[in-house]
Amino acid sequence: MKQSVFQAEALTKVYHMGEVAIHALRGVDLELYEGELVVMLGASGSGKSTLLNIMGGLDVATDGKLRYRDQELSRAGEAELTRFRREHVGFVFQFYNLIPSLTARENVAIATDIATDPMRPEEALELVGLDDRLDHFPSQLSGGEQQRVAIARAIAKRPMVLMCDEPTGALDSKTGIRVLEVIEHINRELNTTTAIITHNEVIGQMADRVIRLSDGKVSDIHVNDRRVAPAELAW
Repeated sequence: MKQSVFQAEALTKVYHMGEVAIHALRGVDLELYEGELVVMLGASGSGKSTLLNIMGGLDVATDGKLRYRDQELSRAGEAELTRFRREHVGFVFQFYNLIPSLTARENVAIATDIATDPMRPEEALELVGLDDRLDHFPSQLSGGEQQRVAIARAIAKRPMVLMCDEPTGALDSKTGIRVLEVIEHINRELNTTTAIITHNEVIGQMADRVIRLSDGKVSDIHVNDRRVAPAELAW
């Protein structure tokens, strides 16, 4: 039986805009397990990004409980959340957030400089298939290559958890599949618990589980009998 990594109980998140209260999450109960690849599906405004940000320590819930292994994140202060993100979580976003004046190697080194047991930047870039692009600047790389540099930066500190927020949203289908292949490879190679949020139903076929969110709630959880390789996805 796989070990539980995250346990969420009755998570709520309310944003206030003047006198208007926006309920982003409405009592979410959820578990993520060690080494699994989960796809969270939902339309814009369903709460999936809010949930990912709370689990990744970028935001805090208004109410409810969230545990990461034996750590109570829902009661953690900013310093503890910063340490949690630094030591345990890698993030991949839709936009690459690379520093234009730094090479691929140097962009990855930013993460390794603050990690306790990092990979060498060269090792991380080799894992994402960019060992021949070490000294290229972002302007010399395609969109897919830039996203792979961003993934290398995220995994270079050997995170236990990889949070991916619409990682293919800015890419064409062929490039998107290549990026998904890299994410799946990292999940299998490093046994990293991986959560991908997307609105693209097709991506759900490559997951161990698909979690659907609607109106701030988990509306359905589906276990896949067989993970489909990204190259087999009917994009």
